[in-house]
Amino acid sequence: MSSARNISVSQDDLIHQVSRSLGLSTSPAAPTHSTPSSFGYATAAANANVTASKHLKPFATEDIKILLLENVNQTGRDILASQGYQVEFLKTSLPEDQLIQKIRDVHVIGIRSKTKLTARVLQEAKNLIVIGCFCIGTNQVDLKYAADHGIAVFNSPFSNSRSVAELIIGEIIALARQLGDRSNEMHAGTWNKVSNKCWEVRGKTLGIIGYGHIGSQLSVLAEAMGMSVVYYDVVNLMGLGTSRQVDTLEDLLGQADFVTCHVPELPETVKMIGQQQFEQMKTGSYLINASRGSVVDIPALIQAMRSGKVAGAALDVYPNEPAGNGDYFHNDLNTWANDLRSLKNIILTPHIGGSTEEAQSAIGIEVSQALVKYVNEGITLGACNMPEVNLRSLTIDEPDHARVIYIHQNVPGVLRRVNEILGDHNVDKQMTDSKGDVAYLMADISNVDTPTIKDLYSRLESLSSRIMTRILY
Repeated sequence: MSSARNISVSQDDLIHQVSRSLGLSTSPAAPTHSTPSSFGYATAAANANVTASKHLKPFATEDIKILLLENVNQTGRDILASQGYQVEFLKTSLPEDQLIQKIRDVHVIGIRSKTKLTARVLQEAKNLIVIGCFCIGTNQVDLKYAADHGIAVFNSPFSNSRSVAELIIGEIIALARQLGDRSNEMHAGTWNKVSNKCWEVRGKTLGIIGYGHIGSQLSVLAEAMGMSVVYYDVVNLMGLGTSRQVDTLEDLLGQADFVTCHVPELPETVKMIGQQQFEQMKTGSYLINASRGSVVDIPALIQAMRSGKVAGAALDVYPNEPAGNGDYFHNDLNTWANDLRSLKNIILTPHIGGSTEEAQSAIGIEVSQALVKYVNEGITLGACNMPEVNLRSLTIDEPDHARVIYIHQNVPGVLRRVNEILGDHNVDKQMTDSKGDVAYLMADISNVDTPTIKDLYSRLESLSSRIMTRILY
């Protein structure tokens, strides 16, 4: 278990910052808000002219270092910069060794799907308190290591679902009409007007594997075009419109003219579409995968398309993907890449399912707002790897209140010992919850001053169950 991290250079400096903030200083980023002082401790003076909520901030905003990778949308960058944080922005991901160098002194990191936050990387992030995944997936982060070391992880599970669903609709039509091949031929100067094996999608059956946020939206769009929809999911879910759930994956594959995958990357979904599944599909059917690259056995797909079993396919994700844009999609990346590129009626896109202006803007807002709430107030609503805990905001007329956040091992007797430490103070409100091996306690206490803050922090840090302690004032 990691030791608690303190950004301040020394305890004396920390207390000096706390004491200085008890004077009526004001945050330059938010003149009507409280003034933060340092990580672990933060103090706020009441503003006599404001009666709104008091915005807790854990240390001087200019001391908070944020690293954003992979071209995070401007909306997210603006929200974080408006808090007064130091925001460093890069358009690409970083190789692991460079990432380790960059992450050592940051408190917040924002990534998309290509950056891998492994245990090796995270163990070097001594100041890190929170990770923002500006995308749906979180499989690129070692969630357990992060939780065990008090690092919360947030993502955006809903914001780009419509963009992905619309892409699938476009690909269904493009495959049915062989639009990719006709377009390539025209670009090469060849006029090839044919109708053989070109179909309307009306009256065809769409099989959706995974009926979550994307799959359910897709079913509505497909029905609007006159398609019948069946879906398979490990959870019993009510279908929208006239779509219906089937009992097994084999049932779906045997009925569907178009099969589309929308499942997370889990051990049970790795190569869930392989040689056996292609044999179960209707001859002349189509496969689409915009979920995770590990879901489809691509050599088996190549064979199924060469044999005529599968009439067309669209892939947006791959087992290995380049870290940046360039001429990288060849056999050095995936040994079958050249064979895949040589196939007819196949649409290959570079992981752009959620890459629309609307989706990226919404993701930037959603994730950045979650990061601000966590950094400033300790709120974990929407966290992937932490218990979801929230308390109502403190108000400006509560200047002598502090918010205690204690992340700890989920073992017996911890709450009794924590409450013994808090027992000498008036606990206005308190909430705690656990998730697996990690528990999260948040409590607001009143009538505290600088010596009290120092004493509370030291006593909580001394508990053997401690993962991380933060006190926001």
